[in-house]
Amino acid sequence: MSQLTELSAVKCFGGWQKRFSHASKVLNCTMQFSVYLPPQAKQGQALPVLYWLSGLTCSDENFSSKAGAQRVAAELGIILIIPDTSPRGDGVPDAPDGAYDLGLGAGFYVNATQAPWVGHYRMYDYIADELPQLCEANFKLGKAAITGHSMGGHGALIMALRNPSRYSSVSAFAPIVNPSECPWGQKALTAYLGEDRNQWQQYDACALLNDLGQNWTMPMLIDQGLADNFLDSQELSRPLQAVCEQHGVPAEFRYHADYDHSYYFIATFIEDHLRFHVAHLQ
Repeated sequence: MSQLTELSAVKCFGGWQKRFSHASKVLNCTMQFSVYLPPQAKQGQALPVLYWLSGLTCSDENFSSKAGAQRVAAELGIILIIPDTSPRGDGVPDAPDGAYDLGLGAGFYVNATQAPWVGHYRMYDYIADELPQLCEANFKLGKAAITGHSMGGHGALIMALRNPSRYSSVSAFAPIVNPSECPWGQKALTAYLGEDRNQWQQYDACALLNDLGQNWTMPMLIDQGLADNFLDSQELSRPLQAVCEQHGVPAEFRYHADYDHSYYFIATFIEDHLRFHVAHLQ
């Protein structure tokens, strides 16, 4: 495979769970990402693809090992592409205090403009352009959809809102929807983009959707646990629902009693999301 080094390959539900590394020009480091190729991939036709963006502290391996998505992906014939959450490696800066919500594992899917982050932390361009181009050169990909969890839900939403022609549908689990107004987002956006809040709006799903209003027509599904300890402190999901209701944007928001922020929550409802996306991808 051009430009890819295969790190591992495990047989799974008739397909293959694989992990690759490559040199990223955008991030100026070596990156890893995971791919699930369902059994239909061996037949040679292009298959629909779902991009999964993970949350704070995660790598490309959390979703593939914890969500249990491969069984349904194998049934539906959908490729799963799972990138890492930040640049990594020697010379890549991290939070000076070792905080989990900035630096390594916390790229927030933005293009940093501030030192010391600007040289590596360009996760928006990596997810929007470099990684899809690399995957399209190495796998037979059809239409694309995107989803994610928490910080990754934020990433999925802004990718879809800013690139509506690239995705057939978007979904998220417990997403950060209004980073300009929550502690996680304010910390990250200040560090990566500086104090000018006008620069933050391009990475804020609520701000983007408010600008688009009724022009936004992409199918959207949001799942949120009501026992999520970040639901109120980080203003998850609900502010975006308010914007949708204000503008009459069709979107499905589902709230689940007793479910928290963990991968147990994701594993419970990932099948619904895969079937939601495949219905629009096909």
